[in-house]
Amino acid sequence: MGRLDGRGALVTGGGGGIGRGISLLLAREGAGVVVADLGTTVSGEGADISPAQKVVNEVRAAGGRAVANNGNVADFAQAQAMVDQAVKEFGRIDILVNTAGILRDRMIFNMSEAEWDAVIAVHLKGTFNTSRWASARMREQRYGRIVNFSSVSSWGNPGQPNYSAAKHGILGLTLTCANSLHRYNATANAIVPGTVATRMVDATPRGRAQAQETGKTISEASVGTELDPVNVAPIVVYLCTEEAGYINGQFIGIQGYTLSLYSQTEAVRFLRSDGPWKTEVLFALMPRTVAEGLTPPPPLGPFKAGQERPKRRAERLQAEAAAWTEVAPGVQYWVASDYYGAKQGA
Repeated sequence: MGRLDGRGALVTGGGGGIGRGISLLLAREGAGVVVADLGTTVSGEGADISPAQKVVNEVRAAGGRAVANNGNVADFAQAQAMVDQAVKEFGRIDILVNTAGILRDRMIFNMSEAEWDAVIAVHLKGTFNTSRWASARMREQRYGRIVNFSSVSSWGNPGQPNYSAAKHGILGLTLTCANSLHRYNATANAIVPGTVATRMVDATPRGRAQAQETGKTISEASVGTELDPVNVAPIVVYLCTEEAGYINGQFIGIQGYTLSLYSQTEAVRFLRSDGPWKTEVLFALMPRTVAEGLTPPPPLGPFKAGQERPKRRAERLQAEAAAWTEVAPGVQYWVASDYYGAKQGA
């Protein structure tokens, strides 16, 4: 008996990588799964039903229930058809997982309008499209679980202005869904993966270089390691259960075997004036109040923007290591005291 017996699910991008692992585990826990995948290249070109059908065959071979869908999430009507297919095949749609995505990387000063539009259409509009139709059903049936996929790139990754913007937009959409649907016993949360060895990583300059040097793509070499996409599936499946109904509007990070909870955006410093701001006052006060301690972007060099310097990172990791607490055999827990400490008495 599975934890999701009788549930109907739709997984976009379910034909490979993270989506494949989620589809297989949802089915293993008893859900009927629509495996939706257009079967394009990483850049979003072409179409092929075989990736989705291959996952469906895997599910059925293991005794599970699944059907394939070759629609395009960026198309409003085709997204509706995906949701309708889940209802037709399994009687209802309780679970929506949005993992579908493409890459068209370019620096902001080189990016074309078409490259921007294509990525926004699949990631952000695609997540809206499926959420729009699934949420209507969830509202009617008074139950639902939506899990969207963002990325650490949403914090601002050089060379990915389209992808970063879409992934950050998905966080805002997730919060809106969470606030809109909670009264109907439906939740919406976002997964924020770090590096996961998918074909998207294979398509990056680093991925192409490794494949050329070793003859193996990063995704091929990472099977069974921390970077294996299957590691992402368990937390997604947990969020899709009835027991996880207390988690709503949250951003869950995952990197390898480590889960994390991201803080919500909130104001942390305030400077108040009795009247309109004067420029000279801001010049005098900003460096020692609101902007105190902010560091400039790192200089050009081998380190990516926002990456810590080795010494600084080593010092931070050493301090954090002392604060980890074992909460179960082989499982450690750490909480950032400067953010949550006051609430938890740390």
